[in-house]
Amino acid sequence: MPWWRSAGRRLAQTARLMVGVPDYDAYVAHCRDHHPDAPVMTRADFHRNRIDRRYGTGKGQPPRCC
Repeated sequence: MPWWRSAGRRLAQTARLMVGVPDYDAYVAHCRDHHPDAPVMTRADFHRNRIDRRYGTGKGQPPRCC
């Protein structure tokens, strides 16, 4: 992969995190690397989970992973 493509991806990920948009692809990679036996949330479930954690809604705060 060219250096500019990976730099562009990192820049886009940083921009999304700065405005509060979680990165689903990074979540999936983390789960596969650190929790291979655990099920991976769908994209919709992931975003709902992040909104619930950010604003304290839903059925309590789930424990943090790592």
